[in-house]
Amino acid sequence: MSTAPAGDAYRRRRILYAELTMVLYILVGLGLGLTVPRIRRGPELPAQQVIGVLTTIGLGVLGLVAVIYSLGILVVRWVASNYSPRLTQFRDTPILRQTFAFALGVAVFCISAAFATGPRARVSMAVLIIAIVLLAVMAVLLRTLQVTAATSIQLSPVLNSIAARGRDVLDAASPTAASAVGSPAAPLPEPRAMVTWPTSPAVLQRILVDRLVGAAQTANAVIVLRAAPGTTLQCDTPVADIHGELAPSIVLGGLVVGSERTFEQDPLLAFRLLTDIALRALRPNDPATAVQALDYLEDLLARAAAAPIESRRVTDRNNALRLVIARPGWDDFVRTSLDDLIPAAATTPSVLIRIRTLLERVRNRAHPDHRDVLTQRLTRVNEHLAALLPPPA
Repeated sequence: MSTAPAGDAYRRRRILYAELTMVLYILVGLGLGLTVPRIRRGPELPAQQVIGVLTTIGLGVLGLVAVIYSLGILVVRWVASNYSPRLTQFRDTPILRQTFAFALGVAVFCISAAFATGPRARVSMAVLIIAIVLLAVMAVLLRTLQVTAATSIQLSPVLNSIAARGRDVLDAASPTAASAVGSPAAPLPEPRAMVTWPTSPAVLQRILVDRLVGAAQTANAVIVLRAAPGTTLQCDTPVADIHGELAPSIVLGGLVVGSERTFEQDPLLAFRLLTDIALRALRPNDPATAVQALDYLEDLLARAAAAPIESRRVTDRNNALRLVIARPGWDDFVRTSLDDLIPAAATTPSVLIRIRTLLERVRNRAHPDHRDVLTQRLTRVNEHLAALLPPPA
């Protein structure tokens, strides 16, 4: 059985888009560089002076390409070592790729225009004006990139960005979301086939819901996915059950996989990242940073406590059930958020007190069925605090 073509195709499209963007900028720069020096209207300048300016700008921008590349590496390494290796926001930001590609386009324009100007005594001022305009745009992009890089290594913007993306995923899974589905269907018959993951381990990044629903509707079948986005699919482990006649390859074709987790449909990733940041802050004894991460964790946990924990049931246009998608349980959210943090903070009273406050507040807002899980963690936190801060005799 072949692996999921959708995952490979999706990754190839993203890589191809980035490469085509760079090629497009280079081709546009080359076209302008060969065309603009042929203009014969308007004021003209001595060709040798223009060539000197173009060569200086072109070589200088090529140096900026190396700076942009180095900046990307440095910020990504700093974020990975200080926050979490799973935090890839700066690496994946479009401004990094756009600035790199635009710089190459400017360099190609300047160098090609200098060569095209070579045999002439005078050249149109338009060549120099375009070079200056491109340089000004380059400066704006570099400033934007600089601000983005600075933001990516500042704690508060990073925490806020992670929490905002986590809220988006949780809100998308809420019953009021446009993609959510209403009333539960009748129990399903026995599955006709079980789909297993056929290749090496991969992270389930996205589920192509519309594709799977359309395929299930055509075959009059129901697909029940056992894995939620963010899960690592192991070779030969069950991925889905098919209730009806549908080829397993079609189900695999609706799963986008990769080597790392993404925010797109993974509700647990924001919790994992905030916990990572708090844990790394506790390692060099920086409790204030851990407490700040817990501020955002509390908000997300409170939202998760109110979110549905049953599987998402997706219907077709005729309101017939076609796709069931597994969701993380409430235990998964609490375990990801707190089970590593509580023992790590066992000797840090300020963090333990903040965790206790978090648990008490979330428990007051949670559904009654969710409170026992929080009470268990609260008891553990109180035991650590009692050992650290015994009552006066």
